Amino acid sequence: MDIRNLNTFIYTAELSSFTRAAERLGYSQSTVSFQIKQLEMELDTQLFERINHTIALTERGREVLRYAQQILRLSQELSETIHEEKAIRGRVRLAMADSLCDSLLDEKFVDFHRQHPGIGLTIITAGTEEMFRLIDHNEADAILTLDNHIYDMEYVIVKEEKVGVHFVAQVDHPLAKAAPLSIQELAKQPFILTEKGMSYRRLMDERLAELSLEIHPILELGGAKLICSLVEQGAGISFLPDYVTRPEVEAGRMLYLPVKDFEIHVWKQLLYHRDKWVSPQLESVIQYCTAHL
Repeated sequence: MDIRNLNTFIYTAELSSFTRAAERLGYSQSTVSFQIKQLEMELDTQLFERINHTIALTERGREVLRYAQQILRLSQELSETIHEEKAIRGRVRLAMADSLCDSLLDEKFVDFHRQHPGIGLTIITAGTEEMFRLIDHNEADAILTLDNHIYDMEYVIVKEEKVGVHFVAQVDHPLAKAAPLSIQELAKQPFILTEKGMSYRRLMDERLAELSLEIHPILELGGAKLICSLVEQGAGISFLPDYVTRPEVEAGRMLYLPVKDFEIHVWKQLLYHRDKWVSPQLESVIQYCTAHL
């Protein structure tokens, strides 16, 4: 069995296109079609359903894909062992929520790069809907979401964690000593928030809409740590995940505002598509994310 044919099959399956697979591999489309046909003849089974200009894996094709990924991974491991090549090389594309970047890309990433100098990491910040579009079109290798809990058989959940989110204010804010607040009262305050439609901001807006309320922030920006700093200086109130605000709250520089009947939880989830080949470089990045998030 020709390893090149298996490699071409994996690319074609992941990209759902003979044309895009040919572009990625540097082949002509006819070469890709020929290699797939060879593999189908060798296995005596149809791997793709071809309808008009679209292709989709058959049930047997899905089975073959899992074996092909294992064979290619073992082939690569064998090659690396024989040539005594210890370094893992390649680029990994990770789509993630903007507010998770700070906790992932600190001094720990410097250590990761020293251990794996051959791995390049491309971070794509996006909303949840865009992340799934990227992973479904193989434009991202894995995604790190911060949103409602997601479960779908199309995706492998590597790690997940429930995250609390609270309204936060400067420690000496006038509302600091107030009894539990109503959300109606709090909504009148000046707010600094992440962009509209982004993860926990979207969940907050949806909950407010159920109560016929809306917050009009004085400032919207992407960096959760910068928002945290502005809140600490008294520029306004915000709604942020606990992993961002906890150090400031524990240090006595900020506090959680008690709000009646307004509790929201989000989930951090690391996922990849079940048909994705987990290459050694992707496995290394997944292990890094799992250990440090």
